[in-house]
Amino acid sequence: MTDRLLNHRAEGPTTAPPLLLGPSLGTSYALWDKVAPELSVTHRVVRWDLPGHGGSAADLIGPGASVADLAGLVLALADSLGIDRFAYAGVSLGGAVGLHLAAHHPERLESLAVICSSAHFNGSKPWEERAETVRREGLAALAATANARWFTPGFTVPELVEDHRTAEPEAYAACCDALAAFDIRERLSSITVPTLLIAGREDPATPPAHLREIADAVPGASLTEIAGASHLAPAERPEAVLAALRGHFDGYAQRGMEVRRQVLGDEHVDRAQARQTPFTARFQDFISRYAWGEIWTDPTLARRERSMITLTALVAQGHYDELAMHVRAARRNGLTPEEIGAVLLQTAVYCGVPAANSAFAVAQRVLAEEDKSGG
Repeated sequence: MTDRLLNHRAEGPTTAPPLLLGPSLGTSYALWDKVAPELSVTHRVVRWDLPGHGGSAADLIGPGASVADLAGLVLALADSLGIDRFAYAGVSLGGAVGLHLAAHHPERLESLAVICSSAHFNGSKPWEERAETVRREGLAALAATANARWFTPGFTVPELVEDHRTAEPEAYAACCDALAAFDIRERLSSITVPTLLIAGREDPATPPAHLREIADAVPGASLTEIAGASHLAPAERPEAVLAALRGHFDGYAQRGMEVRRQVLGDEHVDRAQARQTPFTARFQDFISRYAWGEIWTDPTLARRERSMITLTALVAQGHYDELAMHVRAARRNGLTPEEIGAVLLQTAVYCGVPAANSAFAVAQRVLAEEDKSGG
């Protein structure tokens, strides 16, 4: 059965939100080598190979193939992995697959990023001619020009050029057939999933104007242009692409900041943000994304219950400054002074009387301050 599926590589926790990554024509999933590991910190990342590229079987598509055929293979892969809805990012042909999914299978997509791609690829004739040439002569001559088409002068990724040279010619030509027939401009206005367009400012194949055309037509879409990037932006400018994708897909940070303010209060969060430096910025981002954006937003436990657990853990570890902050948070989450006292009394049994004694002193001070302020 696996040889009828697209070859793929999965990274990240299986319980994390799924994110599928599509490649450009002529490359393998190695195109994402500098981006996927970072994205897998917060997502279940699945990157896949086109038919006849990397490890995917060549006969998954044939002459006259369409982008719809490729999208069907992606959905079959997702189904095989038990993935129903997913975020998606794709480069060039992989981006076209994403646009097709968004227009024709919106129920499967959570969000979309289209990178160095187009709603149409400059008409059918160039692709028909390329397909004919590849079927007749193979890929060696075309691969020799890959650097000029893919990267800015002086930059290369030899592994990706080798992917181009060793792709199966018939499958590559069938992908050219798909690009020749692709034109989704009339469907762009129907796309409803959150959409990000990323353009390489130096891209000769799909210039920024192509991405701007999509951004202008898709409701609510946004466009990011990356300086110093050509057609394979994830390989040439991975940091910039990663930052754009995180901002688009990683709703945890924004959602986490909202919850953090609700629980800890605006005054505390504002002070923490004001003290932030370049040295501490990543830690603050980590807190917002992971602690507040993933754990505190998990509906399995109510916020009241999370406050009780947090108070206990802080007493056990002797983190009394943090305890004061979370006594205030517990009150915001609906705990009464009597319930807070009951939690701290419980800690006397399992964390020790001296720890509970210090905790009661902290909590009493905080609650007295609350009474004094009329809170």
